Formats: sequence, structure tokens, C-alpha cells
Amino acid sequence: MATATPPENNGLIWLIVGLGNPGSTYLGTRHNVGLEVVDLLADRHDIGLGKAPKRAAANVGRGHIDRTPVVLVAPTTFMNESGAAVQPIARYFSVEAERIVVVHDDIDTPFGKIKVQHSRGTGGHNGVASVAARMGGSEFWRIKIGVGRPPGSQDPADFVLRRFSGEERADMDYVVRIAADVIERLVSDGAEAARQLAGSTRL
Repeated sequence: MATATPPENNGLIWLIVGLGNPGSTYLGTRHNVGLEVVDLLADRHDIGLGKAPKRAAANVGRGHIDRTPVVLVAPTTFMNESGAAVQPIARYFSVEAERIVVVHDDIDTPFGKIKVQHSRGTGGHNGVASVAARMGGSEFWRIKIGVGRPPGSQDPADFVLRRFSGEERADMDYVVRIAADVIERLVSDGAEAARQLAGSTRL
């Protein structure tokens, strides 16, 4: 007999998007923590990532988190063009904004902290701004991961393209795991449970 779908999700697909820049040059940089979270979710739930439908500029994979159907999205565009990847995939899978989760770095969130937000402004993040522009608004979920502030007068645009120090990297590996936990909680148990988990995270 088929297992009943939990009433919290009603069988509706969630789109989980990890923002970052493509290519080996950017692996491990602060700007790419969103992609790291999506890669981890793919590993945890045995979801293979492959070319997106309709020639969208992303690698995607379909699967389930618990019993909730999800599509993981790793854009292959540069950060500033993330919306060009997200919007056609959302349309293809008929996913409304309230079931889209965008996970990304944030320099205004303290290092190692995770915030769960819905329907807020872009916070000056170019990738989020691109998604909002292409989706016609910011009524999607955001998982913000604090990656630290640039020291002194360093340009934030340069700072986020740098890799973490050794100690920071160890901490961020832990934070990426918790961010994946938070997303799992969001799509399975709802926003309050996800926020409680995010708020309880300590380095």
C-alpha cells in the first residue's frame, strides 16, 4: 500500500537553489557556500545532478527529502545571472515562489550564523537580486549563511571571492551541514521548526 503524503507538503515540489559561481576557480570561496549546501543535500539523499530541462543554465536533480518531492538546482551561470537559471526551471516544474528556497552567503549575518527568511528584500546580494528580478518578486525562502565581514577597507566583492582560512573552513564545513539540516526541516516540518534549528546553531 502506498505511503500517505504528509499534509504539510501535499505532494508539492520544492525547488532548492544553491547560489555560487561555476568552475574550479571559485570552489571553496565564501560566495559558493550555497552550492556546497546543495551538493551536500544531493549526497545525503542520493540525488544525481545533471543538465537542466529546457536548456536552462543549471545542473538539477529530482528526489525526495523525507517524503517531500524536491528539485535541487545548482546554477551554472555566474552569480549575477542566477535568475536566468532559476526562473525557467521553476516554470518547467510549476513551482510557485513560496516553495522556492535560495541558499546563499551573506556578509551582514555574523560568521557561522544561519537565518531563515521569507519575502524580504535582496539585502544587496546580486544573486538574490537576479532571482527576484526574473521571478517578479522576492516571495521565496532564503537561507542566509554568515561568511564574515571584509576586514578594513577591503572591497566586499573581492572578499566573497576569497577562500576561508583553515580554521574558518573547519567551522564552515559544520555550518554547511547545519544549513542542509535547516532546509530539510523547512520542507518537511515547516518554517518555525527550521527557524528554531537555525537559531540554536552555535560554533
